Amino acid sequence: MDQSLPTVRLKNAWRSSHPWIFQRLVEKPAQRPKPGSIVDVVGVEGDWIGRGFYNGHSRIAIRLLEKDPAVPVDAGWFSRRIAEAVRLRREVLRLDEVSDAWRAVHSEGDGLSGLVVDRYADLVVVEFFSAGMFRHREWIFDALRQQFPGCRIHASADEHVQKQESFDFRGNVPAEPAIITEHGVKFRADPAGAHKTGFFADQRENREWLSRQCQDKRVLDLCCNTGGFGIYAAARGAMDVTGVDIDEAVLEIARGNARLNDVRVRFVQADIFPWLRDAAARGEAWDVVVLDPAKMTRDRNQVIPALKNYLDMNKLALGVVKPGGLFATFSCTGLVSEEQFLDMLRRAAFFSNRRLQILKVAGAGADHPFLADVQESRYLKAAFCRVLD
Repeated sequence: MDQSLPTVRLKNAWRSSHPWIFQRLVEKPAQRPKPGSIVDVVGVEGDWIGRGFYNGHSRIAIRLLEKDPAVPVDAGWFSRRIAEAVRLRREVLRLDEVSDAWRAVHSEGDGLSGLVVDRYADLVVVEFFSAGMFRHREWIFDALRQQFPGCRIHASADEHVQKQESFDFRGNVPAEPAIITEHGVKFRADPAGAHKTGFFADQRENREWLSRQCQDKRVLDLCCNTGGFGIYAAARGAMDVTGVDIDEAVLEIARGNARLNDVRVRFVQADIFPWLRDAAARGEAWDVVVLDPAKMTRDRNQVIPALKNYLDMNKLALGVVKPGGLFATFSCTGLVSEEQFLDMLRRAAFFSNRRLQILKVAGAGADHPFLADVQESRYLKAAFCRVLD
C-alpha cells in the first residue's frame, strides 16, 4: 500500500473483478477524502484489494483503477493507460485508415472508469462521468496532448452526472467545430452546438453497411440527428432521402453536413409519432427506413415505459416500409438489454402485421470496447431487418 494515500475498508469479502464497489459495501472513513480522491482499498481482513477513486457522495463509492500495489495511480499512470487505449485504435483497429473521428477512451472498456474521450480530427472532446476523472483532469489533458500533439480540447459533464458525483464543472469556452471524414463522407462535429460530444462515431460501421444497400432507393431517416444515416445513403446513390427530427438545432447542422457532401436530403422538423401516422394515412412507403432514437432513460425503474416507447415508434416505422424493404432500428439505452430489444422488435412486427427477417444484429464500433465482466459499457443495439410482407 501507498502510505501517503487514504485507506478505505470494505465491510464484506470482495471477490469480484468489477471495478465498481457500491456505497453499502464500504465502511465510512473517519476522515472522508474529498470526492474523487485516490485511495487504497482493503478488505475486511486488511488484505489489499486495489487502488482507485473514492466518492462518499456517490452510489458508486469506489472505482477501482489499479490492482498492482506497486503501481501508483499518478500522471504517469494516466499517460500509459491513455496511450494504450489510443494504440488499440491506431495500431490494432487501424481506424485512421477509414476515419479521423473515433472514440479514444471508452470508460470501463479501457480501464478508465468514468472517462469518455472522442477524437474529431484536431478536436479532442472529453466527457467526465466521475468526480475522480474530473478532479485529475489536468493529468488527463496532458496525456491526451501527448497522443494528439497540437490538439484542441473541449471538456464537458452532464448536469445529472455532476449532481450524482458531487462536483461542479461550469464547462469551458465552446470549441469551434471540426470537419471530420469517415468512409469518405464528411461531417461537422460540434460539441457546443449538437447533442452530447457533437457527433456519434459509434454508428460509423452501421452507417457504412446500411448505405451500401441504398443505391437507387427511397430512404427515410427517423430521429436523424445531424443526418448521419441519411447523408451516407445520399452519398451512396440513394434516389430520395428524407430525414426527420424534432430538434431544429441539430437539423441545421444536418443541412450543413449535406452541403459538405454536395448531396440533397430533405430534412423535416417534426415529432415522428404524428408525422409517421400522417405518412401512413397518405399511403407513403420507403425502401429503407432507419429509426435511431435518443436514449430513453437512465432510471432502472423506467425500463418498462422505455420499452413501451420503443414498441410504439417501431410499430409506426414498420408501417411505412415497403414489402421487401429494409428496416434498421437502434437503441442506445444501456439499461435495455439486447434480448429485451429484440423481443420488443418481435412484438412490434406482430402488432403491425409485418413479417421480419433479421439480417444482422450489431452494436457500437470496435472503438467502443467493453469488458466481459463489465457489461455496463455496452449500450448500443442495432438490428438490420428485411420486411418480407
